[in-house]
Amino acid sequence: MSWIVPIASGLEILLLLYVATIDVATRLIRNEICLALALLGIVSQLASPMQVAQSLIVAAILFLLLLVIYTRGSIGGGDVKLLVALAVGLPLAGVVQLLTITALAGGVLALAHLVMRNLPYPRLAPAGSSFARRVYAVERWRHLRHAPLPYGVAIACGGIWTILSKGF
Repeated sequence: MSWIVPIASGLEILLLLYVATIDVATRLIRNEICLALALLGIVSQLASPMQVAQSLIVAAILFLLLLVIYTRGSIGGGDVKLLVALAVGLPLAGVVQLLTITALAGGVLALAHLVMRNLPYPRLAPAGSSFARRVYAVERWRHLRHAPLPYGVAIACGGIWTILSKGF
């Protein structure tokens, strides 16, 4: 049974890397990914039913708090889903760490986007352009249209950090 936690944690990290990539590309976080993350969180805690119960209570409280923030338009629905899905597999201290690292990563993300707004607007990223140039061109275009930040990237950073710090 000791092999379940490392496998679940590794799968969570892979899913979070996928979420970050998709969020940059589409600004969408899929329900299936959030469900998979929540289930992996529960699976990694099956050895302690009390910890699963605590984790579910903390996730429910977090959901209610984030729902209030969502109704005010300050956070996206996908971000709420992703944060709550990650909270399902964490104790209270882990959720605090997740939120703290996510906020710090979100600050770095916002700073990067502010700097990017001052860079010149690229004309086009033709079909053989590097991946970085294509992402830059699309993000710069989104800035001009006041698109939201891909905050799923910051949440993924917080999730990965928290998973790695709890250990395999």
